[in-house]
Amino acid sequence: MDCCIRLSMQRDDDAVSPVIATVLLLAITVLLTSMVFIMMSTTLDNTEKANPKVSISVRALSNGYHVLTVTSIDQPIDPLRVNWSINNISGQSTVDYQGVVEEIYGTVGTNVSFHDRDAGWSITKGDYFVINCENLDCNQGFHTFKLTHGSQNDKVVLKEIKIPALDA
Repeated sequence: MDCCIRLSMQRDDDAVSPVIATVLLLAITVLLTSMVFIMMSTTLDNTEKANPKVSISVRALSNGYHVLTVTSIDQPIDPLRVNWSINNISGQSTVDYQGVVEEIYGTVGTNVSFHDRDAGWSITKGDYFVINCENLDCNQGFHTFKLTHGSQNDKVVLKEIKIPALDA
């Protein structure tokens, strides 16, 4: 019974040839790869961020120091890209002292220092600057403290605040 079973194969000419199947598979692969590339490249584009908005409060201490505290900020800022300056506004406006926040980051005993409260290597709410106005002679009320953000060609003033006079 089983010995007489005969298998017969028939030729089917309606099937797709192996060459055409390979070309179709390659075309689908290229199409899917290009779609994924386009989707990922548009999500990773560098979009232009809005300039940071900063609020600072200032407090004069009886020992000749002034503490300038960041009271609000809408995005963390890298200290490498922020410059500070103390400007004389009496008569001719001049820049008396200036530098990059990174240079005064965490320093103690200098005339100007920056303290990062959360130690996150960024300027955020609660961080503060300490200025020794007695040594810098900026305690008569004729100076401002200015923070700028950006590169040399593209600086934006984040905040400029008047340093108050010390009460005698």
